Amino acid sequence: MHGAHLLARPMTLGVRAAVFDADERIFLVRHTYVSGWYLPGGGVDPGETAAEAICRELLEEGNVELDEPPTLVSVYFNRAASNRDHVLLYRSGGFRRSALKMPDREIAETGFFDLDDLPEGTTEATRRRLDELAGRQPIDPYW
Repeated sequence: MHGAHLLARPMTLGVRAAVFDADERIFLVRHTYVSGWYLPGGGVDPGETAAEAICRELLEEGNVELDEPPTLVSVYFNRAASNRDHVLLYRSGGFRRSALKMPDREIAETGFFDLDDLPEGTTEATRRRLDELAGRQPIDPYW
């Protein structure tokens, strides 16, 4: 019965991370296949926890290795993606970077940015999440 339910009503789950450096600048990525700057993240793979997924995505997208487990901030319904998509937002401060991320097929550019000086093209959803984290607006349940 569970298998039939999954086929009829599959849910997708994604993760995003708010990683701040010692100067409280936010880490953002720019992909090659969509326009804009985003919080790093992606989908949770089968057999993977959400925390494992965000650690994997940070390593893949920015050579960022967390020194401590990420903290779950909120769960969002992403109705723009589908009527069954949810995104988990994590926050972390302690990290290491083995090297700067070089552009590849997925990531065009990465960087740390001051919250009051985000790069042009930072997505509206990213700006809303950062305003929520800064306490400038309440958490909205919709991505």
